[in-house]
Amino acid sequence: MKTTILKKAGLAILGMLVLFSQLSTAQEDYYTIKGKVKDKESKKEVIFGSVSIAGTHIGTVTNGDGEFAIKIKKSMNNGELEFSHIGYNSTKVAIIDLKPEDNLIYLVPSSVNVNEVTVRPEDARKLISMAISKIPENYSITALNSTGFYREAIKKRRDYLSISEALVDIYKGGYTRDIDDDKVKIYKGRKSSNVKRADTLAVKLQGGPYISLLFDVVKNPYVLISDDVIYQYDFAITDIKTVDNKLMYEVSFTPRVTDPEYPLYTGKYFIDVKSLAIASAEFSMDLSDPEKAARMFVKRKPSGLKLTPTSTNYIVTYKEINGKYYFNYSRSEVDFKCNWAKRLFNTNYTIMSELAITDWNMATLDKFKMRESLKKNSVFEEEVTAFTDDNFWGEFNTIEPDQSIESAIKKYGRKLKREKN
Repeated sequence: MKTTILKKAGLAILGMLVLFSQLSTAQEDYYTIKGKVKDKESKKEVIFGSVSIAGTHIGTVTNGDGEFAIKIKKSMNNGELEFSHIGYNSTKVAIIDLKPEDNLIYLVPSSVNVNEVTVRPEDARKLISMAISKIPENYSITALNSTGFYREAIKKRRDYLSISEALVDIYKGGYTRDIDDDKVKIYKGRKSSNVKRADTLAVKLQGGPYISLLFDVVKNPYVLISDDVIYQYDFAITDIKTVDNKLMYEVSFTPRVTDPEYPLYTGKYFIDVKSLAIASAEFSMDLSDPEKAARMFVKRKPSGLKLTPTSTNYIVTYKEINGKYYFNYSRSEVDFKCNWAKRLFNTNYTIMSELAITDWNMATLDKFKMRESLKKNSVFEEEVTAFTDDNFWGEFNTIEPDQSIESAIKKYGRKLKREKN
């Protein structure tokens, strides 16, 4: 008997997914540049860093190994690639100076003179309230269209059970108090799956790209920053860092409520010193009450199965364009243990997803029709087909896969092909 555990798409934004994409051009009009970004001092890889064509809306992010791949129109050959990450000085490199592959980019850690900043630690809660009040000024109040690349993966111990990814079109509602839901439709996608028929348990993620969009905590304040939520947290200004060469307050937060109705989070915001815009957030769920946390994740499970979350990690970043901040990237990773005593079943799973917006259309606006949109309760893996093709994405940007994922796609793709034959 197979049973499905479905990830809950709701208040806790526990989903994980990645989106990424770029405007389409004729295939012969673009080329690809690949490389790796490292810390100049420590020589360690800079993961989840921003890579973009300076002065445009086009970009990508580095993967878990610090690697990047970006597709560039030949008409942009005279431009520059800009590399940035929290805590580093941004750097620009002329595109014509880069090789097709094996480029090595170093970022220099930034140093900040704390005397430049006059906000005292006891002002942290007031700082958060001011940032919330300035959301209409710092974010787009009008809806817009964007393109994205989404990937989700599920692992059982070290083995990948499924990998799904797609290019998606996104209708991004405005940052107003009025309800203007984000919508997603699949442009093209693929998956690789290795779930065995004999498996005791089938694990699936419900919500797909919509879960990633819930990471936009500025647009969905009920998750972390609404007026009736922030009172549950203590805040402290713990550091001053730079993002895209802008000074940022690092504001840490921890739960202050001893027995909340649902699990709270521990993490930090990075807030633009000048505009007070929230530029990024990193956080994890308080798992001190495993049973309460488990209820936030599970939509359906078999009787007698005990699910225990063991770790969670979430990140969301925004990109500033012409004085406004836009949702740019999100990543989520959740580890949990499943114990099913009557089946003698005890194992660990990991669910990962990330979303990186790579192009915005500021001119035209298309609100998808209901029949075109991906349903918010859908299982994304079931919406795409299983096959591999090195040229499948064409001119569209994608996030460079970690080598382990890339190998898994090829391995399981061959396996599925043999089974079909």
